[in-house]
Amino acid sequence: MEIDFDGCHPLIDDRGFWLCLHTDQDRLAKKVCDLIENGKTYTAKISKKRKKRSLDSNAYFWTLCDKLAEKTGISKSEIYRQEIQDIGGNCEMVTIKKEESEKFCHLWESRGLGWIAKPLSESYGLINIIAYQGSSTYDTAQMSRLIDTIVQDCKAQGIETLPPDKLEDMKARWNP
Repeated sequence: MEIDFDGCHPLIDDRGFWLCLHTDQDRLAKKVCDLIENGKTYTAKISKKRKKRSLDSNAYFWTLCDKLAEKTGISKSEIYRQEIQDIGGNCEMVTIKKEESEKFCHLWESRGLGWIAKPLSESYGLINIIAYQGSSTYDTAQMSRLIDTIVQDCKAQGIETLPPDKLEDMKARWNP
């Protein structure tokens, strides 16, 4: 369950440090409080809220992907998967036993087209795998880089793209 909050107020008493969060999501906050049982221990994760990519940006990416595929003869899927690997900040290195690597790669890639697992190096029965996340998980910065890379590739092929000001406007409009 996620609750958006815009303030934090620490309180200290003889039992310890209390963390009070301010939210305007009354119903959801009450529901969370109703679920909490006294005497039980809970874990909460707090993270900075990030904007989601806009559907316009996603649609524009795939439009350019289609144009690039038509011009180069490379499939849209292949172009997408290459762009995913080119943007940076969207992967992690995993080291696992060699005999588990095939299963890991299969499970990772079953998440979607942009989820890529590439075995790199092996030693002492362990294998390093670089695991890329698909664009469905991207934040504002990652999606902007993805669009920027496809725009650069399209321009290199003489494919017309939106003017820079229109591109920046589209990338700045994110769905809540």
